[in-house]
Amino acid sequence: GAWLARRAPSGQRTYGYGKASVLSALGNVLVLVGACGAITWEALRRFTAPEPILPDIVMLVAGAGVLLNGATALLFLRGRKDDVNVRGAFLHMAADAGVSAAVILAGLATLLFGAEWIDPAMSLIVCAVILWSTWDLMRESLDLALDAAPSGIDVSAVRAQLEALPGVTAVHDLHVWAMSATEPALTAHLVVPTGADDGFLANASAGLAKAFSIRHATLQVERVHSDACAEHAHP
Repeated sequence: GAWLARRAPSGQRTYGYGKASVLSALGNVLVLVGACGAITWEALRRFTAPEPILPDIVMLVAGAGVLLNGATALLFLRGRKDDVNVRGAFLHMAADAGVSAAVILAGLATLLFGAEWIDPAMSLIVCAVILWSTWDLMRESLDLALDAAPSGIDVSAVRAQLEALPGVTAVHDLHVWAMSATEPALTAHLVVPTGADDGFLANASAGLAKAFSIRHATLQVERVHSDACAEHAHP
């Protein structure tokens, strides 16, 4: 997803492949949810039909999982706050490391007490923790896939800033969405009865970039409110 997002626009893909990073994050969430469903199903089955496990082998393999998945998660630690795709990868690897740690505890408890219900019970706890930790990621990645405004951008604040520009009497057809996991875009119609020049547009674009990190803005200036857009106008 990150590799595709860096590819330049071409042909019919005028925005490039930036959305690949959003789809990658969404795919990560779906894989985690699907895995939790499979683990839950198997855990419930094992409550009624328990199967013997080898605690020492289980703990040894799980220990390797903690080291490998934990080290991989650290690679994504720095960029997880600004990129939903990186955050998805981080949570995926961290969840795998957490599962392995839980398996070690389950293996140790089984070794000490010999209770077969410990293994499926720990599986259900792990699934609950994973689902809880990925809920926000799932909501954000789904929103971005549906072209909602990125969570870090207050659309009402964007509207207020545009309305405060010199000469602007109205703002309508304002849309903010994510071209990729890290690149927001904006389009808006600005009603300026006195008209506007290139300096006005440059100043408006610079303000959006500084306040909201929106560096891909398309602004249309109108002397009067366009009737053609009235049905899509926002109050």
